Amino acid sequence: MQTVIAFVVALCVLIFVHEMGHYLAARACGVKVLRFSIGFGRPLLRWISKGRDRTEWTVAAIPLGGYVKMLDERERDPEHDAPIDPAELPRAFNRQPVGKRFVIVAAGPLANFALAIVLYFGLFTGGMREPAPILAAPASGTMAAQAGVREGDRVLSLEANGREEAVRSWNELRMAVFAEGFGDARAVLRVRGADGGERDLTLARLPSTGSNPEQDPLAMLGLSLKGGPVTITEVLPGSAAERAGLKPGDRVVAWQGTPLTQAAELIKAVRAQPGQRVALGIERGGQRLDLPVTLDSTPPREGEAPGTAPAGKLGAALSQAVQMETVRYAPVQALTRAAGQVWSTSVLSLKLLGKMLIGQASLQNLSGPLTVADYAGRAAHLGLQAFVSFLALVSVSLGVLNLLPIPVLDGGHLLYYCVEFLTGRPVPDHWQAMLQKVGIACILLLTSLALFNDVSRMFLANG
Repeated sequence: MQTVIAFVVALCVLIFVHEMGHYLAARACGVKVLRFSIGFGRPLLRWISKGRDRTEWTVAAIPLGGYVKMLDERERDPEHDAPIDPAELPRAFNRQPVGKRFVIVAAGPLANFALAIVLYFGLFTGGMREPAPILAAPASGTMAAQAGVREGDRVLSLEANGREEAVRSWNELRMAVFAEGFGDARAVLRVRGADGGERDLTLARLPSTGSNPEQDPLAMLGLSLKGGPVTITEVLPGSAAERAGLKPGDRVVAWQGTPLTQAAELIKAVRAQPGQRVALGIERGGQRLDLPVTLDSTPPREGEAPGTAPAGKLGAALSQAVQMETVRYAPVQALTRAAGQVWSTSVLSLKLLGKMLIGQASLQNLSGPLTVADYAGRAAHLGLQAFVSFLALVSVSLGVLNLLPIPVLDGGHLLYYCVEFLTGRPVPDHWQAMLQKVGIACILLLTSLALFNDVSRMFLANG
């Protein structure tokens, strides 16, 4: 239910802002608006505004889009099918100069970009709780290990492709790596070590952006967050952990006599030794204890390949908190950064789309309404900051999508107006009708592919 509500709220906000951009631009340009609709299909709510225009406002049953219907001699509406009053003709959309029509159509996507800037500005000025970019010791053989990353290094900046990006949080580092990962770019990390000294670390190659949308680009480099103590939060009844005397609140500090700092290391080590007797070093009440533990053995899970070896099991739930910091900017810097975030995200989206078209990025990067709904629910569960950040990101994506030069979308109409401006003649109606069919086919193809990706992810997640 939370996912459904979050998805509907997100859609209604984004659609309302987009269509309100068209509506306000039309009113400013003197065009009469007949209907403002959020959603398609049967109206659920409906009212008529006061004033000479008597604009109809509706909320329809299918909230997957919306529209603003303006007075236009070329279109007929069953509820507005009376002949147009000659006195109203100057207010018809089709009678407007090409510049005004361009502004009205472009206002929708621009409103989405403006919304994203406002949301990011609020986040940046209010302060965001983010994981600090403090690195754990990398696994041997990874690019991070080859570059000389040490445990406790704090990332200060990333330089790649001739640009240097300051880094104040783990998410900023991830976005910087993703944004610069086009081609075989090498990068330089500026870090401050645990001793306070700063140094430059060279990463031989950033992971190719979009090649594997399911994989974290930082994990591909071997970069991971340094966590706090590995703490046991729950001990399952009858488990190896209970038999060994482990208790909630115990801090795991060593495995087989070797210091342990990462929960992932413990999980990997446990799974690799089913049924074995191991030594676990813990801290309890300020005292160090070394407990012998005989691990349980679990058979291969359903669906795994035949011959898969059993896995070890401890039977304890673990937690490992990372250092969190509040990232906040002064108002002027926050506004600049918000605009920059919208610009860089838009450019990144177009670059990724271009790579998909030429086969250099996976088509799995396309997501449909099911994935958007899933992320809306997750973001809402995490709190207001995560949900606002999600709204801003999707608002940018919606703006970019609508500016694509595909007939049916706003970008297709803008392309017509550019041709009209350059040639002095509108694109012929028969050409527009033919291109309209091509545009619908493109949208149906993209939608089908996105839905296929959504369903595939759901099956993989539940498999």
